[in-house]
This record gives sequence, structure tokens and C-alpha cells, in this order.
Amino acid sequence: MGEQVRLIKKYPNRRLYDTRTSAYITLSNVKELVLGHEDFQVVDAKTGEDLTRSILLQIILEEESGGMPMFTSDLLSHMIRFYGHAMQGMMGKYLENNIKAFSDMQNKLQDQVRSIYGDNNSISKDLWAQFMNFQGPALQNMMGAYVEQSKKMFQQMQEQVESQTRNMFTGFQFPHYGSAGKGENMPPFSSDKPNK
Repeated sequence: MGEQVRLIKKYPNRRLYDTRTSAYITLSNVKELVLGHEDFQVVDAKTGEDLTRSILLQIILEEESGGMPMFTSDLLSHMIRFYGHAMQGMMGKYLENNIKAFSDMQNKLQDQVRSIYGDNNSISKDLWAQFMNFQGPALQNMMGAYVEQSKKMFQQMQEQVESQTRNMFTGFQFPHYGSAGKGENMPPFSSDKPNK
């Protein structure tokens, strides 16, 4: 049986307590758990409410307010606009799948470097720096092409849904469709009904 998820309790004084090590930890320590691919859950010490997402968002906020933000203001604005939109759930899954694909690609490249040069960390870091200098633009082009392909797939999916909807409702008469403002085919207004 695998090891249990590491439980971290958050107290009202905003301190985090790691139940595995029986010690208080900082947000930086939680970030190290994330970087180490360790499974953990942060819960409110009083209520038991799951606070993992809010702690992860705090880590992202700290990273973003540092010197090298990952998200532009424009991207963050786009993301905010998806909240409450019908596509909100789909967008989350789309971002998750794309980040996973990018991460898988990075891991494969790292494995290839490791198989050639072993676990020499300094050589590995130097090679990554050189690779990104030379291949960075090519990777951006590849990601751009991937996004463009995703857009086309989405447009095709949207056209299919519209086509299926039209086919499904063929034969139904919609009194207001195509005649808005013209008064044609509109049901007569009846004033016979008593006002309540």
C-alpha cells in the first residue's frame, strides 16, 4: 500500500503545521513539496476544510510578484473573463492538459540528456541553458502551431455542434426566429386575460 497523503494543518494564526514531521513549516517548504512531486493536502485545523488550492494560489502569487512573472496582465484578464462563462470548466481542463503535455515533453528531453550525460547536474543545467538559447524560438513556434491547431479543432467542433443543432430542430417552427421586429408570424397579443 502506498504512503498516505501528507497532511498539513493551517491554524487561525496562519501558521502551517506538517503532521508528518510534527513541525511548523512555511510557504517555501510547501513549495518544496510541490517541486518534489509530493502528495499533500492542506486543511483548516478547526473545520477540516480543504485549503490546498488556496495555498497553491498563494505560492503562485508570490512567484508572480517576484522578478520573473509567468503570466502577462493580458493572459490573466482573459482567464478572469472565463469565470462564470459557460466554457469555464472546459477551459480549466484545456489548460491542465496543455501544461501536462508540455511537462511530459520536458521530462522526455531531460531523460534523453540524462541517458547521454548521466546525472551530472551542472552539465545538465548548462545543456538546458544552451538548448533553450538555440531551440527556444523553435519551441515557441511549435507551441504556436499547436495553439493554432487547437483553435481550428475548436472551430470545427463548434461548426459541428451548430450543424447538429440545426438538423435536430429542422421542422420545428419558431415564431420569433428570423422575424424579430417585423411582426410577422408572431402570436397575437391577447388582452382577454385578467390582470392579477
